[in-house]
Amino acid sequence: MYRTFATAALAAVLPFTAAQTYTDCDPLNKTCPADTALSTTTFTTDFTSGSMSGWTTTADNVTFTSEGAEFIITESGQAPTIETDFYFFFGKAEVVMKAAAGTGICSAIVLESDVLDEIDWEALGGDTTQIETNYFGKGDTSSYDRATWATVSTPQDTFHTYTVEWTESSTTWSIDGTAVRTLNYADAQSGTRYPQTPMRLKLGIWAAGDSSEPAGTIEWAGGETDYADGPFTMIISSVTITNYNPGCTYTYSDETGDYSSIVVNTDSCNITSSSSSSSSTSSTSSTSTSTSTGTGSGSGSSTSGAAAASSSAAVIGSGSTIGSSSSSSPAAASSSISVSTSASASASPSVYTGAATQVGASASVLFAGLLAALL
Repeated sequence: MYRTFATAALAAVLPFTAAQTYTDCDPLNKTCPADTALSTTTFTTDFTSGSMSGWTTTADNVTFTSEGAEFIITESGQAPTIETDFYFFFGKAEVVMKAAAGTGICSAIVLESDVLDEIDWEALGGDTTQIETNYFGKGDTSSYDRATWATVSTPQDTFHTYTVEWTESSTTWSIDGTAVRTLNYADAQSGTRYPQTPMRLKLGIWAAGDSSEPAGTIEWAGGETDYADGPFTMIISSVTITNYNPGCTYTYSDETGDYSSIVVNTDSCNITSSSSSSSSTSSTSSTSTSTSTGTGSGSGSSTSGAAAASSSAAVIGSGSTIGSSSSSSPAAASSSISVSTSASASASPSVYTGAATQVGASASVLFAGLLAALL
């Protein structure tokens, strides 16, 4: 029922990006501090253990039970949200989630960058047969025609694994191991609106059906939320992130917002293969509101993009397709990177220049076109 709205109604929708996503500094407009990178190829959180290492609570409370992290809405204005305290640059995010039931309630899994590139899953509490996939490039909300709906069985009663595999050439959304959508680079306005910059993972719940929301938003959400029907609870059991370009920090070498402008700095931390934030002590009824410690390093660095992209920077995978869908495993993804991802990684920063061969154009022509489109 949710895919038949008129264009005018969809244009009025304020999705999760407006409710709980934001950017502190937009590298499209100015030089921003370096982003803390995930310094491991894999990161795993078992929320059933009560662990929050590697995560920051950005709104309201998260409660832990034997099923995992519970995001609960009991009244208007609540929107429990957490996000990773690191970024990753192309890779895979796997989230085991039971969506919240309730008219107008939206359970969301969001990958978002500083330039407001975004990849989403959004489950509506009144829709028991499908979940929305969506994406945005550089914060462009001039249209709302990018969403699709994937069939899923009883998402409010059953844990499902929702996966996004995100590479320079394509993004694939999968449910329980089965692909339900693939977005190719060229299909996102010739790549100009393709999500391609380092992302954080955000998990949260919000009442899109709250009476204060615009009429189009409430319609998209399936109707107005009645808080007397609550509480409304989304549960996240676990998260696994695979980072195809681990590092210490990521910086933007220019204001294009193109993946070729991203500098992977590897000189101030140990690059390792895996990290787990599961706790050895189970917490079955605890609540987290505090900011946790970082997994990467260098957050808030004042290193400018221009300084990071020095002439001594090594090139990563020039002429290759780093992290492409044909290299789905961490080992395969990292094998095309010419910079070491061990503890003895080179002290020089590395500019990501994997070729966008899927659009059938040379890198110089492609990036010149992208820059012109953004100016």
